[in-house]
Amino acid sequence: MKPHSGTLIIDISGGQKAEAYEGVYQCTARNKHGTAVSNNIVIRQSRSPLWSKEKIDPFIVQEGASLVLPCRPPAGLPPPIIFWMDMSFQRIPQSRRVSQALNGDLYFSNVILDDSRNDYICYARFPHTQTIQQKQPITVRVINMDAINETMAAFLNDTDFFSDGPSEERRPMFLVPSETGSTKMVLRGQVLELECIAEGLPTPEISWSKVSGEFPSKRTTFHNFHKTLRITDVSEADAGEYRCTAKNRLASVHHIIGVTVKAAPYWITAPRNLVLAPSETGVLTCRAGGNPKPTITWSMNGIPIENSPKDPSRKVEDDTIIFTDVRTGSSAVYQCNASNEYGYLLSNAFVNVLAEPPRVLTPSDKVYQVIMNKPALLDCASFGSPIPRITWFKDTRSSVLEGDSYVFHQNGTLEIHVAQTTNSGKYTCVATNSLGISENHVYLEVKEPTRILRQPEYWVVQRNRDVVFECKVKHDPSLTPTMIWLKDNGELPDDERFVVDSDSLTIIDVTENDEGTYTCIMNTTLDQDSASASLTVVEATPTPAIIYEQPDAPTDLELTDQRDRSVQLTWIPGDEHNSPIKKFLIQYEDALHQPGIWHNLTEVPGIKTTAHLKLSPYVQYTFRVLALNNVGYSQPSYPSRSYKTKAAAPDENPSEVEAMGTHHDNLVISWKPLTGLQSNGPGLQYKVMWKQMDVENQWASVTVANVSKFVVSGTPTFVPYEVKVQALNDYGSGPEPKVVVGYSGEDFPLAAPNNVQVFVQNSTLAEIHWMPVPPNSVRGRLKGYRVYYMKQRDQHKHNGHHTEQQVLNFSANKTHGKLPGLHPYSSYKLNVRVFNNRGEGPPSPTLQFETPEGVPGPPAFLKVTNPNLDSLTLEWGPPNEHNGKLTGYTLKYQPVNNTNELGPLEELALAANETSVTLPNLKYSTRYKFYFNAKTLIGPGPSITEEAITVMDEGNLSFSSALAMASRQVDIATQGWFIGLMCAIALLILVLLIVCFIKRNKGGKYPVKEKEDAHADPESQPMKDDDVTFGEYSDSEDHKPLKGSRTPSNGTVKRDESDDSLVDYGEGGDGQFNEDGSFIGQYSGKKERDTAEGHESSEAPSPVNAMNSFV
Repeated sequence: MKPHSGTLIIDISGGQKAEAYEGVYQCTARNKHGTAVSNNIVIRQSRSPLWSKEKIDPFIVQEGASLVLPCRPPAGLPPPIIFWMDMSFQRIPQSRRVSQALNGDLYFSNVILDDSRNDYICYARFPHTQTIQQKQPITVRVINMDAINETMAAFLNDTDFFSDGPSEERRPMFLVPSETGSTKMVLRGQVLELECIAEGLPTPEISWSKVSGEFPSKRTTFHNFHKTLRITDVSEADAGEYRCTAKNRLASVHHIIGVTVKAAPYWITAPRNLVLAPSETGVLTCRAGGNPKPTITWSMNGIPIENSPKDPSRKVEDDTIIFTDVRTGSSAVYQCNASNEYGYLLSNAFVNVLAEPPRVLTPSDKVYQVIMNKPALLDCASFGSPIPRITWFKDTRSSVLEGDSYVFHQNGTLEIHVAQTTNSGKYTCVATNSLGISENHVYLEVKEPTRILRQPEYWVVQRNRDVVFECKVKHDPSLTPTMIWLKDNGELPDDERFVVDSDSLTIIDVTENDEGTYTCIMNTTLDQDSASASLTVVEATPTPAIIYEQPDAPTDLELTDQRDRSVQLTWIPGDEHNSPIKKFLIQYEDALHQPGIWHNLTEVPGIKTTAHLKLSPYVQYTFRVLALNNVGYSQPSYPSRSYKTKAAAPDENPSEVEAMGTHHDNLVISWKPLTGLQSNGPGLQYKVMWKQMDVENQWASVTVANVSKFVVSGTPTFVPYEVKVQALNDYGSGPEPKVVVGYSGEDFPLAAPNNVQVFVQNSTLAEIHWMPVPPNSVRGRLKGYRVYYMKQRDQHKHNGHHTEQQVLNFSANKTHGKLPGLHPYSSYKLNVRVFNNRGEGPPSPTLQFETPEGVPGPPAFLKVTNPNLDSLTLEWGPPNEHNGKLTGYTLKYQPVNNTNELGPLEELALAANETSVTLPNLKYSTRYKFYFNAKTLIGPGPSITEEAITVMDEGNLSFSSALAMASRQVDIATQGWFIGLMCAIALLILVLLIVCFIKRNKGGKYPVKEKEDAHADPESQPMKDDDVTFGEYSDSEDHKPLKGSRTPSNGTVKRDESDDSLVDYGEGGDGQFNEDGSFIGQYSGKKERDTAEGHESSEAPSPVNAMNSFV
């Protein structure tokens, strides 16, 4: 049992079986006045039994026939939810032809070939246990008899082997209900579900009707493709005969279902608690309906009344207990039980025999407000035993209220049908019984109704004009009105052109979208009134040669309705000059405080010529008005006559009051002074008041004038003060000022944080901890803690190297923080200080700490020197950031081919004191990529990379780091321009070969030879072994150089001045052709000629040579 309640908790989490707690429970509550009992509570365990194992034979059915796939799920508690799915957990599609019945079976009105499948699976979901059980899959095979008959006819002399009856169209027949006539019983208030499923071909359509009556429209729905009729919240009127009709184009059949409605007991009159005074009479009534009629039984304090003590004042008559001349002490709780075969009702009623003098429960001095001519209800709720009698009086108790204008309700409420102002006043209700008297006073206020005196008018205006809807309202002066404007019964558009005033709505520059109905609603706390008008927008009539000018100044300014704080200003507008006046600007001059200076006071719409102006005391006003149209402002009007308002005490106090100290022993109180317009009278002064907070002393004060601050000296350091500043003048004081809390001045903190500790987290991060300083030592508002730290030296260096001091701030609520960005393997010193708004306190004792080793930085440089045929020398510099003791270096390198593919990676460990290494056994004409990093005991640092290419040409080894970098960035063999150039050269060579072949066949000479013949006799030209020149071209092969041979090592080539060979047209190359057009030698380009001239050129190798270096 849950403590202090009647809740029974059954906890089976400890492993107890739920079956042990199944049963019927009832709660009983007792005290000295009686015993009450609850309804029976039935507890049952939810169950989800497994499907019984069974072998299901396949269903073989002829196309067009009907089919029922049974589900027959295991009985669960509560019953399971049934659905059909396939092996892929997809629901079986349902339609008018295929549908699931209420019992879970799957019905086919007629089958088709597509219904053949082997995975019809019925699932049962048990909601309380959250489990799903699955039936064994069902196989359905649909066969086509016509196809079988045609096949068998070939073997049986055209005789049908199977009948084709089922595959033909047939009349509807009901599958559910299966019997000829059926009945259905349903309980009142429950859901009635009637089901009809029919087979036939074509698929029948189902319809429903009630034989003698109509369906309840709001409670009737159809489901499962009209096969299920559902009526919710069933009543006795739903009993009768229901007809379901199945129809296809062959015939229609129907089935009658008789529905009877029974009813579990329901209350007609439930027994209610009864309070009786001694010797009074009372009745307990317990009436219940039901079908069959319920049986009524009574109990007293949980015991059947026939077994309870006899009571002569009590008489039981079926569903009624009559109490007469009851006695004190006969209080009890009576239970009424109404039951039939479908259920029961139980109700407790407390009969309390009580002697109690009257008490009025309505709050005293309650004020009721009503509108004139409306009904007024004055409450007088009371309690007492015997029941008190209520009497009402007005103003005095000289005469009892009575008459047709008053209605007295049984609960004591006084109703006045039509309240008038004469009904306002004090009302007294008196409650009286045999044990005493009690009275209460309430007040009635009858208010004037809210009325719209001047309703908005219907407007037809031209586009881009202004329009004003006026809504003058009269209301009770004691009620606060609220004006609301609507457009077409909705909110006004969110547009600054719509200006709402206290009694009008102005629309500026109307457009076609502004057309509609505008409604003004005046609300008070008790009533409202409303009125509407329409707006129609028309196109402006075009007028030729319209001249737009500024309006003329308003004239005839007049002041009326002059009061102490307001005045009414009226004027006559000047000529608009073809541009409507949009608004009027009203300005004023204060000749008393600021003569000659005009201030803007207010603006009013252009259609108004009157303004109600709110004024300030002690100001000598002069007004003028300016008109504004689309062109601009008019000249100001002539000033009105002067109007001086009476002086008065200030209406407000100075704003922006602040209190704060500037020194450790003062408090500066400052404020924003009032303007002359705000002073309201002569002799403006300020009363400055202050006192120390939480100290019981009187307010100290001083009165000052013509200043905006006051300094209080001799204050304690940083203590809270309450301050306020009040405005005064010769006519009195301003309102009570608001209290502002401020603090006197701060001083430097006295104490330093102690117990400072440093915990090194890693080589670059440390965590610092400290104890907070005592609050009284801060002597101000604690802003935080400030950590000063500085690196003294690197541990791997003997000499100290002080760096710039660094500072980190931490918030006041922190007692620890992190120092990031430290240098590994270094020595640091730090201290901690507390600071406030005044400054810092003393530092804590200096604390030193060291950071552990880290990984080193990258080496300072890496360069390649002394290239040889098969070796390279690498030189490097140690890291600028050692971050620890260097233990060595790691060098990794690998070859890179001309497609940027990396070769095998070689690794070499080097000592810490080395600064160079020579790599032997390298391949010539190969690009290498190097990765180099330093390491400490902690691990390796970041690597730097370098690339180099060895190029072998003419027996010499050429090395270029820059070329390696270019080759790494751009692969020339893949560039479009290079591919195009090679194609052009190949095409040119092909053309020359063809020309040479044709010339040779004709016995002619080459163009080059013709040119040589024109200049000299070939016989007279000497031939030297070292010369590579063209002589006479013969067919002999003896003198042709070998294909692919090189030029002499010195690279010298002698040429005749008239030489016009193809060499001059190549990519700067001196390639030679033999007679059949083939190349002699390889490309050598300009590089060879430059080399022959003493290697004086610094030009980089051509892309062709770069490519050949990899061949």
